[in-house]
Amino acid sequence: MTMRPTCDVVVVGAGMVGAACALYAARAGLDVRLVDRGPVAGGTTGAGEGNVLVSDKEPGPELELALLSATLWAELAREPGMAIEYEPKGGLVVARTPGALSALGEFAAGQRAAAVTAVSVDADGLRRLEPHLAPDMAGGVHYPQDAQVMPALAAAHLVRASGARLHTGWTVTGVLRAADGAVYGVRTDRGDIHAPVVVNAAGTWGGDLAALAGVRLPVLPRRGFVLVTEALPRMIRHKVYAADYVADVASDSAGLRTSPVVEGTAAGPVLIGASRERVGFDRSLSLPALRALAAGAVGLFPFLARVRALRSYAGFRPYLPDHLPAIGPDPRVPGLFHACGHEGAGIGLAPATGRLVAQTLTGRAPELDLTPFRPERFDTDGGENPCVH
Repeated sequence: MTMRPTCDVVVVGAGMVGAACALYAARAGLDVRLVDRGPVAGGTTGAGEGNVLVSDKEPGPELELALLSATLWAELAREPGMAIEYEPKGGLVVARTPGALSALGEFAAGQRAAAVTAVSVDADGLRRLEPHLAPDMAGGVHYPQDAQVMPALAAAHLVRASGARLHTGWTVTGVLRAADGAVYGVRTDRGDIHAPVVVNAAGTWGGDLAALAGVRLPVLPRRGFVLVTEALPRMIRHKVYAADYVADVASDSAGLRTSPVVEGTAAGPVLIGASRERVGFDRSLSLPALRALAAGAVGLFPFLARVRALRSYAGFRPYLPDHLPAIGPDPRVPGLFHACGHEGAGIGLAPATGRLVAQTLTGRAPELDLTPFRPERFDTDGGENPCVH
């Protein structure tokens, strides 16, 4: 390649993960450009609740990623000017029956062995933590490490703090590759950007970007809705969800699954999730999903039956078949890195993802083992397969 690089790294995707990749790469001394066909946080990030969770993850590589990210989010929130509405509110997982409580207790015991703080709470303890919770709960587990950020605001602050040059409204149409196969930048509808490294942080469209580079990464969309209520006094203190939420996150079902997740916000509205269904990129309103969300929320907090829902919004969680993201260098294409496929956990997992990518980019040993996240793990023949949707 004879042309002069425009920068050291091009990050494609200005959602939370791309913003974190830009931030940590810039702080590692690299010159970064951030490219997105839409605005900052215009995709999945802007349709999220801002969850920074360890409570819903079983022991394993994703939990390790979540614990590192939880620490990094707390550090970022302390930086001057980082007004990201970070709330270390903690999570509360509740069980209605003794059987569900027993299963939740076993799950929490495994998490404690993996450095998660998980405090068992009886029925009386639930009422002290959440006075307006339905009275028929058997008990639950309190997770003080859970937190929340305002996602669009946080992504914007990470981009600003990175100092990266931002190109919004630029659509990537190709990945430039030299004769030896290595990348040397991206082609966009506004011109080429030359760089020896391209980071795929394109979220739900990460598979499409991988295909432009000639490799397969089977990222798929999973639609979810969030209901937003009118502004209220702070009546819900934690992120509160039913124990079956964890099973829904891990489910491979294509059909509609809902489990109540309810939390207050600093601004006053209550956010109500969580639905999951595989419907491609269909954004149409689903009344069955919204009814199920509302019913589940009232089941947890009966007072919500008297509260107005002002709006709802939909987003697409980008997931890979084994429910782990793709993070790190792609051995099939020198210079191509991936940071996508985080499903519904991208807000929470973004800082650790960005830091691990930056460490690898600068030749340092990443502080977590990236083997479980390797992007080529879905290849059956080791070759360069076209992306399949």
